[in-house]
Amino acid sequence: MSGSLGRMAVGPDVTKRPVLASYTDYAAAQKAVDTLSDKGFPVQNVAIVGVDLRIVEAVMGRLSWGRSALSGLFTGAWFGLLIGLFVGFFSSSANNNAFPLMLLGLVYGAAFGIVFGLISYAFTRGRRDFVSRQQLQANRYDVLCEQAVIGQARQILGLTWPPPLPPTAGPVPDEPPRDPDAPSGPAAGHDTPPPGGSA
Repeated sequence: MSGSLGRMAVGPDVTKRPVLASYTDYAAAQKAVDTLSDKGFPVQNVAIVGVDLRIVEAVMGRLSWGRSALSGLFTGAWFGLLIGLFVGFFSSSANNNAFPLMLLGLVYGAAFGIVFGLISYAFTRGRRDFVSRQQLQANRYDVLCEQAVIGQARQILGLTWPPPLPPTAGPVPDEPPRDPDAPSGPAAGHDTPPPGGSA
């Protein structure tokens, strides 16, 4: 029951559509779909699917107490400034109270950010003493399209179908099967003359 409800909520499986084109990076696949959209193609029939996904984590540096406090300071100050600006903007006497409220929000936000950063680092207990940035990448990006309109999409993108085959030296003919009962040597029915002439 839950599986059928899940399929109804998600809709049809777009990965079952045939491949229109494949690209090595997402920007190229996105550009192809954008080209179809600019030409008036019904892009709701198109999907971009990343194949062979992997997570790439780039380590930016070592995490310490000081870096945790500094990171919390900037995050808290920015959040506190926004809260102070929001409260000051909707205050009844905005002309008089806007700047003090923004300043208070900045100070209190920075203080709470430092405390939160230090507490968060303390809870890691040295298990992750580094700062990193994660990115999801794919080996290739397939642009899939519904079969009913894939010909129109290929025409807009200037794609040939079927794609040209790589050049080869030509097929090598297979050797005809040999009868295991046939005698080896000259063909049957032909006598081999003895050396030195006929008998």
